[in-house]
Amino acid sequence: MKLFLQLGLASSVIFSTDCLAKEKLHQPSLAKLPNIVYILSDDLGYGDVMCNNAQSKIPTPNIDRLASMGVRFTDAHSTSGVCSPTRYSILTGRYCWRTDMKSGVLRGYGRPLIQKGQPTVATLLKEQGYTTAAIGKWHLGLEWVLKAGHEGDMAHVDSKNKTGDAIIDMDTESIDLTKPPTDGPATHGFDYSFILPASLDMEPYCYLKNDTLISPLTGHTDGNKLTSGYTGPFWRAGKMSPDFEFYKVLPTFTDQAVNYIQKQSKGKKPFFLYFAMPSPHTPWLPIPEYKGKSQAGEYGDYVYMVDVMVGRILKSIEEGGLDKNTIVVFTSDNGPYWRPNQAEQFGHKASGPFRGMKGDTWEAGHRIPFIVRWPGHVAPGTTSQATTTLANLMATVAEITSVKPETVAGEDSYSILPVLLGKSKTVPNQPVIVVHSSRGLYAIRMGDWKLIEGKGSGGFSIPFDEKSIQTDVPGQLYNLRTDTLETKNLYATEKLKVAELTLLLDSIKRLPRKGPLDFLKKLSLNHLIEKDPKPNNNLSALDYPPAAGVEE
Repeated sequence: MKLFLQLGLASSVIFSTDCLAKEKLHQPSLAKLPNIVYILSDDLGYGDVMCNNAQSKIPTPNIDRLASMGVRFTDAHSTSGVCSPTRYSILTGRYCWRTDMKSGVLRGYGRPLIQKGQPTVATLLKEQGYTTAAIGKWHLGLEWVLKAGHEGDMAHVDSKNKTGDAIIDMDTESIDLTKPPTDGPATHGFDYSFILPASLDMEPYCYLKNDTLISPLTGHTDGNKLTSGYTGPFWRAGKMSPDFEFYKVLPTFTDQAVNYIQKQSKGKKPFFLYFAMPSPHTPWLPIPEYKGKSQAGEYGDYVYMVDVMVGRILKSIEEGGLDKNTIVVFTSDNGPYWRPNQAEQFGHKASGPFRGMKGDTWEAGHRIPFIVRWPGHVAPGTTSQATTTLANLMATVAEITSVKPETVAGEDSYSILPVLLGKSKTVPNQPVIVVHSSRGLYAIRMGDWKLIEGKGSGGFSIPFDEKSIQTDVPGQLYNLRTDTLETKNLYATEKLKVAELTLLLDSIKRLPRKGPLDFLKKLSLNHLIEKDPKPNNNLSALDYPPAAGVEE
């Protein structure tokens, strides 16, 4: 019974509304509020960045310089192994599997993931007097307008264009592409936006400014390098604006971001910039001046180009005299698309010391670069081993801007401000994190222990599902402190730890943190204790180790 009580207590921490201090916080003046810039790379690996991996074949001097001016996290995670779900978490503070989309990603004509009226980081900051902008890859869905007489098409979407109840794509014959979408960044708190609807290898290939197409979708591309295995300058066939140039997309977005920062440097209001680069996701398109700058082929050269664009953003902040009062967050939406043969060919470990790649529940699918600079608040050149996720950004921004905790709707978000300020080595009140693969496989992490609720990678790495694995062990359990590469599955021997983490994961999936816990009273693990009276004594299921980072 003691075990159950401990589990119930831990679960109550997960669902507590007290992710931030309950006392009323002082509302600072607008002049004191920091500007906030998110730089989100796309498919950048933990090991691509030299400050994380001294053996990287790709120079990243600007990202490394950013790390020298702030704190570098070694145990940060995206909430998913793929794009759309992580972007949802970044802006809302919620796990995306709480929506109708339980696996995969949206495509270019997918319906919005964020509900109208749902709080986002942008709406939160607007309420605090910020001006807000989203520039770059959106990939959270747009409410494209249906043609007259096609309203009923929504009820008959082809199964290939759905994931669960989520509509991830639509037939363009149903859409009136002459009209602006009715739900985009503006609906979710952004005063200004200049976006690409989805990934740069998915139609439609176009820009939308403030939710309106800049150029009509009257052109078409047959695609490029369609048999490359989703590498190199690959993009799919589809509709495009006639003046759309693939090689200019990353520089164009960077120009937009720089111009926005320059404009805000002359203003009086604090600003929030969500700069979501479309790279180094495919197509790998380094422009000529960056070719040959790395030792990792087209991919490495594209990563080098990403680093140059980061440098341009930092330079614009500094030249505008904004650096002392601007928080810069640099990260990636998931791990790299970098297969073992590519790692061997170039001698480059984009995944760093971790197993797998983009899409996976294995570490490389979601262990990501994460750097925060905030002069005068974050100690420069420091490293944190705190376990955290990108969902935590919303609660962190709330605490930084003194927003009352009850207005924070992201139930999976915990503030990392104490970690940033050097007041805590772990994220307060966060006993676990949950990650989700491209194929919908869940994993839960508590301290050094990681439970995967099934077989295989759950993503792109082989083996990826139960059909390709000949074993009776239904799941995976790893101690990441002693087994960083996840090669020693302890699922069959650490039964109490499996039971504990399974119960915690189930409780999180069933209810948000703010929900009732009555159903937990019906659960008991006493039968497991009776079946295994002598559990492993190295770390029993009664222990709750702090969420310490994994040693490098």
